[in-house]
Amino acid sequence: MQKTQTNKNSMHWAIGKEKILAFTLVFALMWVIPVAAFDFSDWEALIKKHVRPKKVDGILINAVDYKNLKNELGFTKLLARLNSVRMGSLKSREEKLVFWINTYNIFAAKMVADHFPIKSIKDLGSFFSPVWDKPAGNVAGKERTLNEIEHEILRKMNEPRVHVAIVCASVSCPDLRLEAFNVNSLNEQLDDQMRVFLKSSEKGMKIDNKRNRVYLSSIFKWFEDDFESRGGVLQFIANYVSPDVAKKLTRSGIKIYYLEYNWGINS
Repeated sequence: MQKTQTNKNSMHWAIGKEKILAFTLVFALMWVIPVAAFDFSDWEALIKKHVRPKKVDGILINAVDYKNLKNELGFTKLLARLNSVRMGSLKSREEKLVFWINTYNIFAAKMVADHFPIKSIKDLGSFFSPVWDKPAGNVAGKERTLNEIEHEILRKMNEPRVHVAIVCASVSCPDLRLEAFNVNSLNEQLDDQMRVFLKSSEKGMKIDNKRNRVYLSSIFKWFEDDFESRGGVLQFIANYVSPDVAKKLTRSGIKIYYLEYNWGINS
């Protein structure tokens, strides 16, 4: 009887030891195997469903159907996922850029959708309390504003192309891309955003050869400092236009003027 009890104890110890080893292995793997980046496929599906090319005030844009976006259960679930995300899962610079660019665009869309119809996103704020400083959404249980995401996170990552990737829900903003930004294609997506934006003479860039002038989006004025480390605005954008246009941008004496910014809703 005692021998049987001893065998049982030995067996229990062996099973317990195996469980401990298994738990230790799983715990160790959690530190070795990287957690997958935040999945924005649901955001991409919403974009494809609710964003269409359209002329607004004579300017061709990717217009957002905020009225129907607001009622999408998938949009509500996406916002809930952002609120419960583990920030430690964002390891690489690319993962962080993708996460915060997409999140900025989602929150800007949310702010407009929550109050649609409105004429401008700026109507959601005031001179003393601008919309950019209003709570826009929650990330990992923490309330965030658009200004926090843009100035305290994205601009500090030394990537000037973010200025043509984030969309403040306005006509003169860069167009909301018809897909979510993703880690595997981020560099190509940012390059394409810059090229497309500069091709728009109403929003991005227009050259007046007779007067030796270039008219740029006011974005390049507001964030001029972010391009200094890359040779300045004109030198930077010359990389995203044809060789002929690049020569015009870098010729002697060319003067920069800025296009009027249309703050109307991109809808």
